Amino acid sequence: MEVVKTKYNETELVSLLRQRSQQVFSYLYDNYSGALHSIILNIVGEEELANDVLQEVFVKIWRQIDSYDSSKGRLFTWMLNIARNASIDTVRSKSFQNSRQNRELTEDVYASGGSSETRTDQIGLRKLVHGLKEEYKVLIELSYFQGYTQDEISKMLSIPLGTVKTRLRTALIQLRDVIKP
Repeated sequence: MEVVKTKYNETELVSLLRQRSQQVFSYLYDNYSGALHSIILNIVGEEELANDVLQEVFVKIWRQIDSYDSSKGRLFTWMLNIARNASIDTVRSKSFQNSRQNRELTEDVYASGGSSETRTDQIGLRKLVHGLKEEYKVLIELSYFQGYTQDEISKMLSIPLGTVKTRLRTALIQLRDVIKP
């Protein structure tokens, strides 16, 4: 019989997932789906499609948990990579490309046509962020692009709050050094 817990450490999570614990899988979904959904939505750009990709991602996590290697990184980073790769695969698929070409023009298209809003993608900031170490990149993504607080990130990634703050500060210093001529 499984013990009902409100919090698991990473080792317990992986071990119980490998034992095919439905309860722990539900816990994993409840605690990580929000962050993964934000990342997926950011890549695919459509809510309904992001929900579909998220479901696909959790199926992959369930099926591939035995391939997770803790010596190569944290569980969340492994899941994030699955989510990012699935999102990119979706965007590159022919059906996605065709659906984008066949969309009706909506008022949103006309409204954003003359927009002077500066997007981080257009100024290359995201590209600079992706040049950082994975541990910094994830924190910048969650904090600045997804809008999570440092406390939320700390809980989400099971990292002490002080570590989150230190890594974010280090990441921002590295970005500043890259941006400065």
